[in-house]
Amino acid sequence: MRPIHLITLCAAATAALVAGCNREAPRTPAAATPPASVATASDNARLDAAVDGFIDGMFKRYPTFAANAGKHEFDGKLPDYSATALKADADWLHAERNRFAAFGDDRLDQSGRFHRDYVLAVIDGQLFWLEDSGFPYSNPAFYAGDLSPSMYLTRPYAPLPQRMAAFVAYQEALPKAIAQIKANFKLPLPATYIELGVNSFGGFASFFRNDVPTIFAGVKDDALQARFKASNAAAIKATQDLADWLKAQQPHATHDYALGAAKFSRMLHATELVDLPLDRLKAIGESDLQRNLDALKAACDKFAPGQSLSACVDKEGAHKPAGGAVEGARAQLAGLRQFIVDKDLVTIPGPEQAKVEEAPPFNRWNFAYIEIPGPYEKNLPSVYYIAPPNPAWSKADQLAYIPGKADLLFTSSHEVWPGHFLQFLHANRAHWKFGQLFVGYAFSEGWAHYAEEMMFDAGLDGATPEVHIGQLTNALLRDVRYLSAIGLHTGGMTVAQSEQMFRDKAFQDPGNARQQAARGTYDPAYLNYTLGKLMIMQLRQDWIAAHPGPNALKAFHDQFLSYGGPPVPLVRAQMLGGKPEARLWTAAETAAVTSR
Repeated sequence: MRPIHLITLCAAATAALVAGCNREAPRTPAAATPPASVATASDNARLDAAVDGFIDGMFKRYPTFAANAGKHEFDGKLPDYSATALKADADWLHAERNRFAAFGDDRLDQSGRFHRDYVLAVIDGQLFWLEDSGFPYSNPAFYAGDLSPSMYLTRPYAPLPQRMAAFVAYQEALPKAIAQIKANFKLPLPATYIELGVNSFGGFASFFRNDVPTIFAGVKDDALQARFKASNAAAIKATQDLADWLKAQQPHATHDYALGAAKFSRMLHATELVDLPLDRLKAIGESDLQRNLDALKAACDKFAPGQSLSACVDKEGAHKPAGGAVEGARAQLAGLRQFIVDKDLVTIPGPEQAKVEEAPPFNRWNFAYIEIPGPYEKNLPSVYYIAPPNPAWSKADQLAYIPGKADLLFTSSHEVWPGHFLQFLHANRAHWKFGQLFVGYAFSEGWAHYAEEMMFDAGLDGATPEVHIGQLTNALLRDVRYLSAIGLHTGGMTVAQSEQMFRDKAFQDPGNARQQAARGTYDPAYLNYTLGKLMIMQLRQDWIAAHPGPNALKAFHDQFLSYGGPPVPLVRAQMLGGKPEARLWTAAETAAVTSR
């Protein structure tokens, strides 16, 4: 589940983009275009050249981003994580920001202004995580996505011996990177950060030791195998040593994870162009939570009359997918795709398909995510990964972790059809390479979460009460993430209180509740699922009111997805005109408007 987060955090872990041809994005005038004498072709050309230079600079500083995008000349390389390099990266981003801000409105046409603002938004987001968040010096999640070797192991972009050579180079670079990461951490660390680091880096070590050797065992190259043996041993030692070192910090762990209200608000504006007051944002989340709880009550009155909401959700959860979650998801994808076609909900712009596999050991801190090859790749598969239960949990907790069939249906909708996978099919056909490469958190996760409710509203799987409960449990999970992010980082909420809210309001099993509450501490932007969804729903309402017609919903979806993945307020300005605006109403306000 991941947009391109270079140094941001997201549950999606390490998904990139999918290959595709270029397509001109539709444009709705946002403002009068300056006359040709003012908005000159040379100014727009200079902006285009600056964008190309920025992309090249990002590739050099973040080679794992480049390699994931399909620029395989960067294979095997890792970023320089030293404190000196982090400072140099920030200085470069500030210089680039000044460079793009110098392109004034009066010298660019509408397209140029949109492109400039999109780049500035990406830079501001990167600077927040790099400088303001403090995460380079405390948070293992800042590094974990960069370190994933999945593309070398699961993506058939080259013959196995070539990918093995890249993986060996990656492993050879890993001990230095791990040493830099360890040197960056400033003790003491929050307990949830330590747990994440122990699980992530310990998971790397286990994966390198137990799984990777068999992948490359058939490569007949003695010299490469010797390099692999040496690099593999060093990588296992480096990652396990870091996991052990972090574990040794547990007696000194703190609960100092909160960003604070000022920094949390700065995060929202820097990363998503959302500048609403926190009390207003909280009220919006509480309203959506109540909307979904009311809908759950209505569905449960039909599905499990006379039972509590918790018992009703348990009844839905007891209907497990045949063969487990992985097999169940595989069985769902074809039907989801056909439903989109039959209902003509959104254009499917290519023949690409996604596979479903069990998540690797180093990336099991969330139930599901998808890895999608980058825009420079051609004709490669995407993989929808599902994490098995933690074997350390009780048998009851392990069984409860496997979702019900209806619940899983909307996870599959979120990850593949018409969620992340379809969104990235569109993103890679955006008319602008920057839009293919930089897809933001609220855009990507907001779209995927929006897609769940949209599919139910369209009648997915008969829209039965059981199916509705599956959709609503996903929505309630995201509502509680939204409120937990605000509470954990601005309201003094404890991890235990967040965990209890996931149990009481989102009806999560114990294992998921623990994971989700902990995640809120190191991924404060995970409110973006609901935040993005609600901004998209509001934009849809406003856009269709201005563009009514029998095909308005599909037209809205296709145009929304055509821009790549900028902050949703920038898309709103493009589709409706005016300045970027984070428009969000409570459920009651929306109902009042729609009833007029």
